Amino acid sequence: MQLADVKRLFDGVVQQIGKVVVGQMELVEGVVVALFAEGSVLIEGPPGLGKTLLVNVLSKTVSCQFRRVQFTPDLMPSDLTGHSIYDMKQQAFTFNQGPVFTNILLTDEINRSPPKTQSALLEVMQEQQVSVDGKTHVLQRPFLVIATQNPIEHEGTYPLPEAQVDRFMFKLLVDYPPPADEVDILGHYASGKDPRRLSDFNLEAVLKSEDVLAIQQAVKGVIVEPKVLRYIVDILDASRKWGSVTIGPSPRAGVNMLLASRTLAACRGRDFVTPDDIKELAPWILRHRLRLRPEAELEGESTDDTVRAILEAVEAPKS
Repeated sequence: MQLADVKRLFDGVVQQIGKVVVGQMELVEGVVVALFAEGSVLIEGPPGLGKTLLVNVLSKTVSCQFRRVQFTPDLMPSDLTGHSIYDMKQQAFTFNQGPVFTNILLTDEINRSPPKTQSALLEVMQEQQVSVDGKTHVLQRPFLVIATQNPIEHEGTYPLPEAQVDRFMFKLLVDYPPPADEVDILGHYASGKDPRRLSDFNLEAVLKSEDVLAIQQAVKGVIVEPKVLRYIVDILDASRKWGSVTIGPSPRAGVNMLLASRTLAACRGRDFVTPDDIKELAPWILRHRLRLRPEAELEGESTDDTVRAILEAVEAPKS
């Protein structure tokens, strides 16, 4: 696959999703870039804003396996990974695969389950494999975890452990749509189209699993100059030393920024990464990796505010 094909396919997927999902362009593009970069996504926003709908539509535009798991307090790790059962006929244990054995996994309201269940995804998200009863089972590629959570309701929820949060390539935020977009949303229903019935929207499968793998291979050809690599490291270094930050981003954040910037450049029709690509991706990659001091949070400072200040303070390389 050529790099020019990446932009065409990216535009095709975004166009298909736009048939159902109105607006939310940053969210849509972020999820598609993550798919092409093979990185997991955490989507946070109030209920009713189309988080789950977006993933359902994505699964229709990419012809691959899709599974959804609703996280609840009684969900067990084996409900995700699978378990071994004894086959009386064969007189041996056989492994029954769990829902993680798919291409696109939607973990809905991931913070509704206790840490024991959340930790079942650690190996899955990092190594794309499952270890059960001393045996390792490799997941089929491409593999993408898209998790959703509601930031408003905290009763009956369990905060995600830092180790798991760091495994998400992006954290994307969903906000209420502007009035013009909300009119278009109501227009779908007024015209008889119901997003709960995706067949009403004539969605087409733009990609196959093999195409996604070919894209992931093609973007490796995107050029990243040493000065851009240094720019990434300078941003990470400044984040760790920032006055209002107690815990900064790990080296994994830099790796994700490199992989995602290559993919974003290809999706924009370029074979090279620019500092603007890094600036566009920085909030998605850093907002969930920065821990602010309590006094900064009391003053109303958010991680997005901090990321913006860091980007302003770190000098970008000249083109």
